[in-house]
Amino acid sequence: MNLFSPIKLRNLELKNRIVLSPMQQYSAKNGVPNNWHLVHLGSRAVGGAGLILTECTAVSSEGLATLSDVGIWNDEQKNAWKNIVDFVHEQDAKIGIQLWHSGGKGSLKHPDERMKPLTPEEGGWIVKTSYPTAINGVIPGELTISEIQELKNKFVEAAIRSVEAGFDTIELHAGHGYLFHQFYSKVINKREDEYGGSFKNRTRFLIETVQEIRKVIPETMPLLVRISAVDYIETEDGWTLDNSVDLSTLLKENGVDFITASGGGLTNVSKDKVYPGYQVPFATAIKEKTGILTGAVGMITSPKQANEIITNNQADLVVIAREHLRDPYFSIHAAMELELDTEIPWQYKRAF
Repeated sequence: MNLFSPIKLRNLELKNRIVLSPMQQYSAKNGVPNNWHLVHLGSRAVGGAGLILTECTAVSSEGLATLSDVGIWNDEQKNAWKNIVDFVHEQDAKIGIQLWHSGGKGSLKHPDERMKPLTPEEGGWIVKTSYPTAINGVIPGELTISEIQELKNKFVEAAIRSVEAGFDTIELHAGHGYLFHQFYSKVINKREDEYGGSFKNRTRFLIETVQEIRKVIPETMPLLVRISAVDYIETEDGWTLDNSVDLSTLLKENGVDFITASGGGLTNVSKDKVYPGYQVPFATAIKEKTGILTGAVGMITSPKQANEIITNNQADLVVIAREHLRDPYFSIHAAMELELDTEIPWQYKRAF
C-alpha cells in the first residue's frame, strides 16, 4: 500500500490517496462558482489528484463568511457546479462538495479588506450561532430551536442539489470554528437546552444533520465529515482529541464513512505547535480507536512525507492544501519522484 494505491469508500473508488483540500477562493458572486473555480479545481484534477474537494460551500446566503464565497442553495449555483463536476470527471478524477455554514463567523469583508465585519450598507447580515459568545469581536445572536431545525433542512436541500449536480461524495465542514464546531465546543456553546450542556446535546445538531442527509443521498455514496480534533485551548471548555474520538464513533454509527482530522478555528494556533505533519497524529488516533477511515492534514508538502503517512498506516488519505496551490500537478510530480505509476493526460505526455 502506498500513495498511489486505490481505495474504496462505499462504492466510490479513488485511483490514489491524494486529496485536494478545500480552500476558499473568495471569487464568487451571489454564491455562483465561475471560470476561476473551474480552472482551480479542474487543473488539480488534470494534475492527478484522486479526489477533488470544493471549498466551503454555503447551504444558505446567511451561511456565507464573505459575499465572495460559493453556495448551493439555488439551482443557478447547482447548474454552475455541474459544469465543473463534469470537467473533473473527464479527467478521471472524483469530486466532492464540502457543505458548510459559517454561523457566528459570517458577514465579513473580503480578505483584501482584512475580513472586517460588513456593515448593513455593505450587505452585511445578523449572524447567529449556538450561544451569544463573541467571535471576531462580534457577539452573534442565539439560534432558536426552530431555526436549528430550519438549518438542518437547508443542509438536506443542499445535499439533494449536490447529488443532482453529480458530485461523487459530500463532506460536512464541522471544524475550524464554523457552525457545527460552534455547537460541539463548550468554548462557544453555553446553551442549557437539548442543544447544549452535555456532550450528547452539544453534538446533537451535527448528528441529526448527518442522519437527515443520509436519508436523501444514495446508499452507495460516502459521507465525509471534517472536524477540528482539538481546539488548541488549554481550559476545561476546550475540545480534546478524546472528545473527537467519541464524536467520530457517533458519526460512524450514523453512517459517516470518513473523518478529516484538522484542528483549531476558535483561536490562533501557537507557532511552536505548527510543524510539518503536526496534525497527522489526530487522524492516526481516530483511525486506530474507532476503525473509521481518516484523512491527514497539516503542512503535508512533499511526496515522501505524504507517502510515508500512507505506508505507515497513519491515515487512509492525505488531504493537501497549500502545496496544491503551489503545484497543481503535485500528484504527477509525486509519482515521478516516488517512481510509481500514474496516468498522465495525453495532452501533456510529451513533457514527461
